[in-house]
Amino acid sequence: MTTTISPQTADNGRPPGNGEVTVTQYSKRAIVAIWAAAALPMGALSWIVAPAIADGDGIESLIKPLLACLTIGLAWQFVLVMALVGYEQRSLRWSRLREALWLRAPQSPRSGRRGGRVWLMVIPLALLAGVEELIGLPAPIERNFGEFLSSDAGAAMFDGAWGLFALFMTMGVFNTVLGEELLFRGLLLPRMRGAFGERDWLANGLLFAVYHLHVPWAIPASVLDPFIYSLPAKRHRSALLPIAVHSVQTVVLGVLVLSVVV
Repeated sequence: MTTTISPQTADNGRPPGNGEVTVTQYSKRAIVAIWAAAALPMGALSWIVAPAIADGDGIESLIKPLLACLTIGLAWQFVLVMALVGYEQRSLRWSRLREALWLRAPQSPRSGRRGGRVWLMVIPLALLAGVEELIGLPAPIERNFGEFLSSDAGAAMFDGAWGLFALFMTMGVFNTVLGEELLFRGLLLPRMRGAFGERDWLANGLLFAVYHLHVPWAIPASVLDPFIYSLPAKRHRSALLPIAVHSVQTVVLGVLVLSVVV
């Protein structure tokens, strides 16, 4: 089953000259398989590979291999998205990627206008995402990055460690821009309606919640994910909106880490 997007109104009011963008609707089996291709490597990298290559049992020895492993897992998601959409579109040209992955400004459901004041939705959604973080279960002490960063050992490790900061920010970019959001809201969400109908956004958000095998303590609070990320993406036909919301987390954490590095 396919969904053909054509003609779409460009910003200048004319249909794009590049013709149609056909989006394949995935079966439930295919959706679960793609979910597993993202979630299982992240779980294995976090709980098997990182501890195996760490030179000790505590968080001080685990933090560097864990950051490296999670970065690899998130980068793999970017490769997976590019492979799947490239196969579907037979092209990786930006003009096709933009439509196939909803990489466009959010559109008002009422007026049809893109961008502008619609971007203000980022503010309440980011605040709701912050509430989600607050009500989540605490991470175990050996994996509590915030506690470690505020400790003497964390300060000593990150003080002047620009390479470690670069690794952390690379992980953050793949987490909220090129990895998780691109996969779940860019690739999967536009292709789930055939399997889940009008509740595709709910299924997408719940899949995203249980994807967090690498941080399972975050799963219970992630029941808010459908409303923070998936429903706004569907209503506004934009993966850039949840990318912006999710990226607020990366900016805040990046500033905190930078304050320790400098």
